[in-house]
Amino acid sequence: MDRFQEMQVFAAVAQEQGFSAAARRLGMSAASVTRAVAALEKRIGTLLLTRTTRSVHLSEAGQRYLEDCRRILAELQEAEDSAAGSHAQPRGQLTITAPVLFGELFVTPVMVGYLSQFPEVSINALLVDRVVSMVEEGIDVAVRIGELPDSNQHAIRVGEVRRVVCASPTFLAARGRPRHPNELTAAPIVATSSIGQQRTWPFLEGGEPLNVRPEPRLVVTANQAAIMAACMGLGFTRVLSYQVASNVAAGELEIVLADFELPALPIHVVYQGGRKAPVRVRSFVDFAVTTLREHPSLRG
Repeated sequence: MDRFQEMQVFAAVAQEQGFSAAARRLGMSAASVTRAVAALEKRIGTLLLTRTTRSVHLSEAGQRYLEDCRRILAELQEAEDSAAGSHAQPRGQLTITAPVLFGELFVTPVMVGYLSQFPEVSINALLVDRVVSMVEEGIDVAVRIGELPDSNQHAIRVGEVRRVVCASPTFLAARGRPRHPNELTAAPIVATSSIGQQRTWPFLEGGEPLNVRPEPRLVVTANQAAIMAACMGLGFTRVLSYQVASNVAAGELEIVLADFELPALPIHVVYQGGRKAPVRVRSFVDFAVTTLREHPSLRG
């Protein structure tokens, strides 16, 4: 087995987190996959995978090597595509991640539009409300909301969203609009579990931090449920502006305390490889950036 094949096998084991699953994906026997990784580790002289009876995880050296493997294999595919005269036509599989609700509302239309233009590409979308490791889980493109940590990944800003407090017009007509965040401590609150765990809602007053500790009457695990309860007049809820953009536009919710909001959170499209990324990655990033930047709900 040559080095490129060993790299492909290692990358598959890392992504599937198991030898048997990687073997099924590659159409090989589990024994052949195990031997290939063992030979690779012996030649390099270091342990790339930490094995237990139930799972396989990357070592620190394995994480670094996996990044290099993916870059080299992508460059090899690009070279072959270019030699075959298909350099301009994206093809192959993309793996994309985004937060659940943002993915449903904004990224899914982007994916559908992209796939309609490029029939030789398929997409595997991981929509989860956690920060996914792009290296360990084989992610090509990620949409991130919030400030980004320093990394060797490339990021393009496509918009921003606010952290807003809102309630239904009916509720506000009966209760009155709050003039200061402290008024929320005695008001009916609908919170998601993540906010409920934090126990405080941060604001700014005159440029200084202000933390309010509301007491929720209802705590739910999904933002959409909190938004629905607020639309039904139960109380105030605090979400990201894109999550209630359609409700505000329809007159179902009104934003309050805008003068006390924290700075808007940036939205980035993040990818690996830069100019050396496969054409399918670069073309999807270009398509997503153009589409998302045009959306009025992502302008803060």
